[in-house]
Amino acid sequence: MAPTATQAARRVRHSAARPADEARQNAAAALQRALDRRDNGGSTGH
Repeated sequence: MAPTATQAARRVRHSAARPADEARQNAAAALQRALDRRDNGGSTGH
């Protein structure tokens, strides 16, 4: 029972780590794009 529980926990953590990383990358990209748009819009007057 113990080894199976640990393996299940490891699988859950590992599988949940990838979506978290993707979400972080997407959020970081969105923030950078928003900041770039603000900078470009302010400097270009668009």
